[in-house]
Amino acid sequence: MISTIKRRYTLDEYRTLEEKAEGRSEYRDGEIVPMPGGTLKHSRISGNIFAFLKFLLRDTQFEPINSDLRLWIPEYRRGVYPDVMVFDGEPQLNGDRLDEVLNPILIVEVLSPSTADYDRQSKFRMYRSIPSFSEYLLVEQDESFVERYSKQTQGWLLSDFNSLEGAISLESVGVELPMTEIYRGVVFE
Repeated sequence: MISTIKRRYTLDEYRTLEEKAEGRSEYRDGEIVPMPGGTLKHSRISGNIFAFLKFLLRDTQFEPINSDLRLWIPEYRRGVYPDVMVFDGEPQLNGDRLDEVLNPILIVEVLSPSTADYDRQSKFRMYRSIPSFSEYLLVEQDESFVERYSKQTQGWLLSDFNSLEGAISLESVGVELPMTEIYRGVVFE
């Protein structure tokens, strides 16, 4: 039996590699995990959400950011790339890092078969350690279905949406996100 030893990376090693990398990877407390490439549906959905929020939130204190910026989760020593994040005011940078932020209030993840369980469970648990975080959208790409978690005094409240006729009330930023805008240009088989 051959055993393989996984190499562990320091945070500085990861950041240096990530700056030069062609693709993106998450940092998981010493482990570097390559992120899978997206699909056309995934790109359309995340782009639609980002563009619509960018338009709706212009001239407000809220700022949506796409998946190019890394979210650092200090309690778990994790660096991840949510599909969309929204900030109330200026994003708080992680020290002198210009590529890592700490304080989103809203996070959107477009689910794919390989990441859906991780996004719903482990990643959501880590996101909940962020003091500013108060709303989470999980968006299916193969059907019109969105789960919305909102932070309440007693925990997190789940609401789900499956009708293209409906809209999601985003309490954290005070806007409505129509399902038709999320799935604009997306064809389901």
